[in-house]
Amino acid sequence: MSKRFRHVAIVGKHQAQGMRELLDALARFLVREGLDVSFERATANNTGLTGYGALSTAEIGALCDLAVVVGGDGTMLAIARELARNNIPLIGINQGRLGFITDIPVGQFREALAPMIAGDHEEEHRSMLEGGVWRDGACIFEGLSMNDVVVSRGATASMVELKIDIGDEFVANLRADGLIVASPTGSTAYALSAGGPILHPGIAAWVLVPIASHTLSNRPIVLPDAGEIRIEIVAARDASANFDMQSLASLLRGDQVRVRRSEHKVRFLHPRGWSYYATLRRKLRWHEGVV
Repeated sequence: MSKRFRHVAIVGKHQAQGMRELLDALARFLVREGLDVSFERATANNTGLTGYGALSTAEIGALCDLAVVVGGDGTMLAIARELARNNIPLIGINQGRLGFITDIPVGQFREALAPMIAGDHEEEHRSMLEGGVWRDGACIFEGLSMNDVVVSRGATASMVELKIDIGDEFVANLRADGLIVASPTGSTAYALSAGGPILHPGIAAWVLVPIASHTLSNRPIVLPDAGEIRIEIVAARDASANFDMQSLASLLRGDQVRVRRSEHKVRFLHPRGWSYYATLRRKLRWHEGVV
């Protein structure tokens, strides 16, 4: 059994209806369990729950040994990128819809959390993507992603033309609405809706998925995550690069989007007995139709 946690930060999707009452109940529960409790600053300020102390993400990384995130996967993605550098473990309570990485049902947080904060839990590490946009030999934008990096056309523009290199090798020319480079975590997000495969998070790989390719032979491909992927803008108007929720618009011809594996990983904690396959079965409704 792992050591017991001492100081927990609570991060919540503060815009959601009824979130203040839920977060207050969670904080009271954690205090009763013997933990010091702080709120992420934006969560505290927007809910009025300032009596527990409000910390910036940098302060959470320095002072806390656990973060509990209440919301959907988007809430988790935002804080996971910030705390990955500090190696802070994360527990997700699902107050969203799908919830692939916020996996504890909101109505069951007491039963699930009690053994977890005492050290009885499953732990997994998820890989991340990092990179940037290069123009005329200089890096003009840097980003870190847990889900994916997306190069796409503008809202009213025609398709983009891209040149793709992996390592030192030219791989393909692509005319499409865009291209997704997804981690195993991101393989169940935008990449899945664009026709890509699901990657188990234990696989050291990325998936490269064209978005509405002009040529039907341009298919998704699974790649080892050891090399750097370089995506050059050959022709486009108002193309953009998106690293999860961070974006740079108005890419120019000749710009390169470079993507590689980050040295940081996200630590997730799950209730004992958690299964990735059970998550897929439940979230994607794979159990339906079986007698």
